[in-house]
Amino acid sequence: MKLKGIVPRTWRRLKRILLVLFVTQFVYIILLRWVNPPITLTMLSSWFSLWGTDKHLQKSWVSYDEISQHAKLAVIASEDQLFPDHDGFDYKSIEKAMKHNETSKKIRGASTISQQVAKNVFLWQGRSWVRKGLEVYFTFMIEKIWGKQRILEMYLNVAQMGDGIFGIEAASQAYYKKKAASLNREEAAMIAACLPNPVKYTVNPPAQITAWRQRKILVQMRNLAPDPDIIELVSGVKKTVDKETTPPATGSQPQ
Repeated sequence: MKLKGIVPRTWRRLKRILLVLFVTQFVYIILLRWVNPPITLTMLSSWFSLWGTDKHLQKSWVSYDEISQHAKLAVIASEDQLFPDHDGFDYKSIEKAMKHNETSKKIRGASTISQQVAKNVFLWQGRSWVRKGLEVYFTFMIEKIWGKQRILEMYLNVAQMGDGIFGIEAASQAYYKKKAASLNREEAAMIAACLPNPVKYTVNPPAQITAWRQRKILVQMRNLAPDPDIIELVSGVKKTVDKETTPPATGSQPQ
């Protein structure tokens, strides 16, 4: 009899806990639409790893309009060239990565900027299916609630860009002794080049692979720059419709 009573009570408590957790994370996602996260699990992990060394955690938040347009374009060119167009997932890249990983020991990722933000802000680093499943959920939510500009702003402020260095402002100050707003094309591309492995792909002095990636990113930046969606996103200015040249949207044909 006692066991029969314990099981329902445990289940009811578990449901309440799960409901509280769901509501809490949902409110947190909405809150982060306007409020900047104080710290992330990745930052905490980096801080612990630097304990006892002469390095320290470097991070500094800057708003979207305080970031060089070159930096915005560089990370898109480096990490996710379809960022303005997809819904959070690049399905073709995912399919290619899955096929590659079936036959290669070297794992290839296909995470978009949105997925990286979901992982960096809400989750921990790792390759478990549990974390990947949660990443899909959080990616879907931030795409719906935050929008592209906020996601890109978040990415540029929480992404690791060096050993203990997080965010474009901290990286700009550490490598070039200037504000993120003042970064030129070459500097922005060099910082973006380190993103796949910020500890190994050193920026200053640049590792050979970092310099190689910078050259590739600069080419892609030139290719992407004329795209209207890219222009709108990196400038932060929404496209306007010319009423004089745009015909009225009606369902009837002219007589």
